Amino acid sequence: MTRIAVGGFLHETNTFAPTKATFDDFVQGGGWPGMTQGAEILDVMRNINVGLAGFVETAEAKGWELVPTIACAATPSAHVTKDAFERIGKVMVEGIASAGRVDGVYLDLHGAMVTEHLDDGEGEILARVRKVIGQDLPLVASLDLHANVTPEMVQHADALIAYRTYPHIDMADTGRACAEHLALMLASRSRFAKAFRQLPFLIPISWQCTTDQPMQQIYQRLTALQSSAVPTLSFAPGFPAADFAGCGPSVVAYGTTQAGADAAADEIAAAVVGRESAFDGRIYLPDEGVRLAMELAKSASKPIVIADTQDNPGAGGDSDTTGMLHALVRNNATRAATGVLYDPQAAKAAHAAGVGATVTLALGGKSGIPGDAPYQGSFIVDSLSDGKFVASGPFYRGRQMDMGPSAALRIGGVSVVVSSRKAQLADQAMYRYVGIEPTQQSILVNKSSVHFRADFEPIAEKLLICAAPGAMPADPATLPWKYLRPGIRLKPNGPVFMPR
Repeated sequence: MTRIAVGGFLHETNTFAPTKATFDDFVQGGGWPGMTQGAEILDVMRNINVGLAGFVETAEAKGWELVPTIACAATPSAHVTKDAFERIGKVMVEGIASAGRVDGVYLDLHGAMVTEHLDDGEGEILARVRKVIGQDLPLVASLDLHANVTPEMVQHADALIAYRTYPHIDMADTGRACAEHLALMLASRSRFAKAFRQLPFLIPISWQCTTDQPMQQIYQRLTALQSSAVPTLSFAPGFPAADFAGCGPSVVAYGTTQAGADAAADEIAAAVVGRESAFDGRIYLPDEGVRLAMELAKSASKPIVIADTQDNPGAGGDSDTTGMLHALVRNNATRAATGVLYDPQAAKAAHAAGVGATVTLALGGKSGIPGDAPYQGSFIVDSLSDGKFVASGPFYRGRQMDMGPSAALRIGGVSVVVSSRKAQLADQAMYRYVGIEPTQQSILVNKSSVHFRADFEPIAEKLLICAAPGAMPADPATLPWKYLRPGIRLKPNGPVFMPR
């Protein structure tokens, strides 16, 4: 029987963010399943939208025996602590080393992990796994679309396969693709030729959405190029908030010949570079966006949905800035809701006061973001929740969520979802769990950049993007970069980075 060792270790690192990822953050998981080890992984990783779940499903259908090690993820943030990386990495690597005879290894990784002591977390994990399995066993990994792929990652893995959708509704599908690629390698007992290209400009995450152009067209071409001669081809637009030399977009191709892999990689790289000017769009200031939303709502039959993109906890924000809340209240918005605002102290105060009570709070604004501050005001407690619910939208897809003690607070015509844990608002259930029906609002302000689109586009009259103060600037050229590779442009058609 074919035996495959498997594991997962995911983190998207914003090196400019205010809060680091500790071991306990991986234990809890945020919007991801909590840390699991050993056989329990095969129970937890089923029927949910994560790479490991898709791999497990396909591997079992092929009759493979799986040897699970550890699976964990944490909400995007600043650096992963050395303690967390080393403790988790040790379990994963030692689990593979002690697995006995295996025929291959599959890892569910992100591709944009930076730690306190390592710039390239995934490159290090892959190198350590390669060291214990030797050069002959196949090693395959799934990656996030936002992966900052490095030469070291490409060197140590036999295949790196990235998601193709943003919102990431194909995470499980990518795990399945990894299983199929691994099956090809096992059947042929050979490796594929590799081609790797790093591209010359950073792409803002708001314009990496694959349901819009130019990304949609690029991925259509990528799919058309894939064939028996080039079985795997990936374009990763990158995560443009990790200050190290590997940050940026990339293309990775695997072919039966080096010429075939090179040709496919070159064609996709040229398609991206040729559309550089299209990776940009309109972003509104908070008051400007709220006033436009209020005007549009007058004749709309569905909500106007605003992305509070710079405080996206899926990109390293603490999900607690108040710029958009201030704009909603200041402009007298009605039938408006926003969330999820992370403030455990405010949630605790709401629970202590009870439904119907009025609580005076300094809400949010505790992460020290320049230009941001707590919202000082009196709020009515409309509802309370223990924070546990099932997310049913296409992105989270069936995950058991635990946001901790939560509340719906109301000030004027604005309702606020307040939680004790952080997760990107990418599912309508993240309003409903505190009694707010999103389809009945005129304006929704989601702390997300793109993932919310998967569940909110069908109920939205129009989508807007606003830039209130936050940890993930919509324009990467505004970040204080120090360690990028020389010559890369800081945004499409933007200034060139040169180290000082």
